[in-house]
Amino acid sequence: MKAVIVLGDGMSDHPVAKLGGKTPLMVANKPHIDRIARMGVTGRFVTVPEGQPNGSAVANLSVLGYDPAVCFSGRGVLEAASMKVDLGAGDVAMRCNLLCIDSQGKIKNHSAGHISTEESVQLIRDLDDKLGSALGDRPVKFHPGVSFRHLLVLPGGWASKDFDCAPPHDHVGELEVDLMPWALNDGAVETVDRLIEVHKNARRILTDHSVNRARVDRGQDPANCMWVWSPGRRPSMSTFQDLHGVSGAVISAVDLIQGLGVYAGMEKILVEGATGLHDTNYEGKAQAALEALEKYDIVYLHVEATDEAGHARDLDLKIKCIEYLDNRIVRPLLAGIEERDLRVTVAVLPDHPTPVETGCHASDPVPVAIWRPDAEADSVQGYDEEQVKPGSLGLLEGDQFIRKVFGE
Repeated sequence: MKAVIVLGDGMSDHPVAKLGGKTPLMVANKPHIDRIARMGVTGRFVTVPEGQPNGSAVANLSVLGYDPAVCFSGRGVLEAASMKVDLGAGDVAMRCNLLCIDSQGKIKNHSAGHISTEESVQLIRDLDDKLGSALGDRPVKFHPGVSFRHLLVLPGGWASKDFDCAPPHDHVGELEVDLMPWALNDGAVETVDRLIEVHKNARRILTDHSVNRARVDRGQDPANCMWVWSPGRRPSMSTFQDLHGVSGAVISAVDLIQGLGVYAGMEKILVEGATGLHDTNYEGKAQAALEALEKYDIVYLHVEATDEAGHARDLDLKIKCIEYLDNRIVRPLLAGIEERDLRVTVAVLPDHPTPVETGCHASDPVPVAIWRPDAEADSVQGYDEEQVKPGSLGLLEGDQFIRKVFGE
């Protein structure tokens, strides 16, 4: 039987005071997601195992049945795979955000006001031209990505991966100087010193860049800082075909999820107008998923919008994004499956919570609903953090979710 997983990134939440102690999932109008819960089986899923960092990299590895303790080697290496950046065995790759620092030296936002790709590519290329080969015995390489999301690679031979960084989306409002990379052992001191040197020089270049002067003139946040985080080396992962004997496709607007799909041996399907924000092409993603089901055994359909709304601490937008997911993806997806008379398992879940009251990732278990046409439903009638608790799936861990999807 074929399967489609619809993942609303950061969709779950904590009780919100403004909603009288309810969550966005509890108040959103989502009849089609509720229908999946009503027709199927429900429960909760620990996507961020104890001891692992919060965030989409670890959580999505768990959703696809991989053990993050074995496979997680930094977010940057997953994004490198999507960007077709070939990493050598000793290369260290890390995510590189363009973000905005305010006049008080604090992180204003993690995305430079969701800077356009055209603007950000120009900034990243200029940083690479001016900083990449400086001090030639310790080179760095910038690779442009999409919007604020880019990649920095430290070529093998001099760099250590034994350092850590602060994810900028979890530290909005905090001082830049308090959040610089730090070494985990003496062997990483040289690497950290070089990164801080690059950071400081990039601040100077970006602050005075014509792209940012124009953004300020238009009343937009400047991308006046580059911020590295989640370093690692290329992981070793088995493909879905090897693990489960199935073919797969991934549909997402962000390099992290696309790169994870690449390592899992899944076909990367790009949808025109997919932005990673609330204005993404929902209908296009649903149609792409239906078409992919004709060729592949499993389709992983990822939507970033709810996560970005959570980071922005925008309650109304998060509720709206949940309703968009329901009406503009789940509704046409279910309708298309029925029209084609397909036997398809449909699963809906977030990867992790992104509570609007904090704007940061959390590691709570997430609600899960799985509808298999040939399986008996449990007694749960709707989908949210509380309704699924008595569901027949109980509390899932490890690869239990993906095995339930496959009917194992």
